[in-house]
Amino acid sequence: MVGLTGLAGSKALYIQAVGAVQSRESAPSAGAGAGAGTLCNAASLYARSRAAAAAVAAESCSGIGSSERRNGGSSAASIVAAAPAEAAIKWDARYSHAVVHDNVYYAKCMLGGVLSCGLTHAAVTPLDVTKCNMQVNPLKYPGLISGLRTIVAEEGAAAVFKGFTPTLIGYSLQGLFKFGLYEFFKDYYSTLAGEENSKKYRGLIWLAGSASAEFFADIALCPMEMVKVKIQTSPAGTWPLGLSPAIGKMMEHRAETRYPFGSVVPLWSRQIPYTMAKFFFFEKVVSIFYTYVFTEPKESYSKNTQLGITFASGYIAGVVCAIVSHPADTMVSLLGKAENRGKGMGQIASEFGTANLFTKGIGVRVLMIGTLTGLQWWIYDTFKSTMGMGTTGGK
Repeated sequence: MVGLTGLAGSKALYIQAVGAVQSRESAPSAGAGAGAGTLCNAASLYARSRAAAAAVAAESCSGIGSSERRNGGSSAASIVAAAPAEAAIKWDARYSHAVVHDNVYYAKCMLGGVLSCGLTHAAVTPLDVTKCNMQVNPLKYPGLISGLRTIVAEEGAAAVFKGFTPTLIGYSLQGLFKFGLYEFFKDYYSTLAGEENSKKYRGLIWLAGSASAEFFADIALCPMEMVKVKIQTSPAGTWPLGLSPAIGKMMEHRAETRYPFGSVVPLWSRQIPYTMAKFFFFEKVVSIFYTYVFTEPKESYSKNTQLGITFASGYIAGVVCAIVSHPADTMVSLLGKAENRGKGMGQIASEFGTANLFTKGIGVRVLMIGTLTGLQWWIYDTFKSTMGMGTTGGK
């Protein structure tokens, strides 16, 4: 058997191809036609990429003796003729990368997403506490610095870390699905589109993949997000600060709090546009960097340079994300306000003011989300690089 161990592709397909070659080697010369037929089937199974299909075809042709060529030559010829066509029909985006995107790859991406989102959101909890209070009570908390001072003066320094635990848990779960499923859906939609269209319409594939991933990510995030917002925006002493007591009270008053999934629709309206912008503009900015600024092959640049491009692209994408999703983010905060219990989103928006939905806390959110998104992509790509998976994006 020649060179099968060097072929790119899944382990399962490799084993199937090896089995086919072994059956050919053990068969008597009289069964050459059957052996060639077996190889033809193996080539069809292994035609997940042109390179793999061509390699299997070459393997079969080189191993058929003179009598095999007379008896089974037509089958061997069909392998050579059919392999490229079969590969083109069954092109699979998972096998088009330098590293095969199998289930292990997606699992690693999920772990990278946990680290990326969980750690960064937890780290900026003081900004988040201030931003949420600016959204629900803009008169009392008119700005970032003054808001922080008011919170510390009234509730103590520890108050700026209210909601740390549900933030860490909720956004870790969100990151698991956001990044892991994005990689999965990006490959899935690319395969559906085909090799040529996946390149031609890659922007649409980025948008579809990120929207699909975020749909599931927000379901995972919603219960902890509702707890976080309630802890952060309730007046001092009116709501438990511990995770378990806070969840217990949310459950006890679920008719009012709508726990655990009462905020999932506004979350979708906030997070899906945010994530679509986050992934689309990140991929686009990375592409611009590698096309017009760093014009040599991506692999020729050091890991630090690639990660620097990752952070810059993530920060730029984050600024866009913050602007796009800010009205919905304000609505999520307002839904947790005691005075808004039982009110619909339309009524809340009307009372708060449309302009305020777009502007209150926007400066803090741009600062927070820009930095957050840059760090998220940097952590995610650092993890991927450490695991030998390379950084995200390219020309």
